[in-house]
Amino acid sequence: MATPEGTAAYAAAFPQFASAGHFRKLRFGAPLTVSSLGLGTYLGEADDATDAGYAAALAAALAGGINLLDTAINYRDQRSERVIGRALRAAAVPRAQVVVCSKAGYVPGGELENYLRVGLIRPGELAAGMHCMAPVYLAHQLQRSLENLGLAALDVYYVHNPETQQAELSREEFYRRLRAAFELLEKQVAQGRIGAYGIATWSGLRVPPDANDYLDLNRMVALARELAGDGHHFRFVQVPYNLAMPEAYTLLNQTVEKPPFVSTLNAAFRLGLNVVASASLMNGRLQMLPEEARTHVQQFLPPAAGDAELALQFVRSTAGVTAALVGMAQAAHVAQNLRAAAVAPAPPAQLARLLQS
Repeated sequence: MATPEGTAAYAAAFPQFASAGHFRKLRFGAPLTVSSLGLGTYLGEADDATDAGYAAALAAALAGGINLLDTAINYRDQRSERVIGRALRAAAVPRAQVVVCSKAGYVPGGELENYLRVGLIRPGELAAGMHCMAPVYLAHQLQRSLENLGLAALDVYYVHNPETQQAELSREEFYRRLRAAFELLEKQVAQGRIGAYGIATWSGLRVPPDANDYLDLNRMVALARELAGDGHHFRFVQVPYNLAMPEAYTLLNQTVEKPPFVSTLNAAFRLGLNVVASASLMNGRLQMLPEEARTHVQQFLPPAAGDAELALQFVRSTAGVTAALVGMAQAAHVAQNLRAAAVAPAPPAQLARLLQS
């Protein structure tokens, strides 16, 4: 796995980022040092040409100052995990310096019929015809992910979009299933197969408490504490956050111990959860901002060479966000995005003014 010493050594090899807040030590769990930009691998076709693009981007990222890699078993029919595995083996960067994250929940393409046939998934465990978080299934998917990546262990393992289940279940049944998943993941930590675990969400943390797919962070942490006390390993939350989707900051939908409601970012900090922002460029749509929006945002953020850089600075500048994930399927994307990492983020008060304006 990644180690505090290894990741600190990686950061020290890039002194050009020292004054820009690019490398950040995790507040909760193992004190790993991670880059403020992470390389995401969701987008693209499941073909050799896209693999080659990702391989070049991964090599450029590891050589250029990005040591946070994010994937999932269902991304590009397992090819994203496999290309990361090849890139790690080819890179000169030691494993101890790289934080590798994957996810499970969605059934990889073409596998559902076989999984049902052999009993790996029971029909009642399936939601939306494609999602399962039963312990036996998660254990199988973790093993498959480790094989795809060619690794003995993952640093972070996420339950992928658990709100897919929540939308179809009573809340009590949903949290019963989630508790069983967390119990399995605590066992995987004890066996040295993962360093920590979390939830990677899409809608569940961006909706009000009465929504069918709402996720309650306080209740989740309580489950983890029931299982493993204060030394539990539920330490990560992944949530979409960008200029067009600021709800993790602006929507007061979580409670910590008791009301009043606070934001997801506030609750995560108080509950001991590291937050990783996904969709930082909204799948590329924030690379071209409307002129009026650009002019307004520029008043509050550091100077940027382009709209993508401006959008990344918004995420990097948000207090409580450890890292911004960005899909980078070409080496040129890495070089472009690292320009943002070389500029110090805006002060928290400046960002608050932007979000209140």
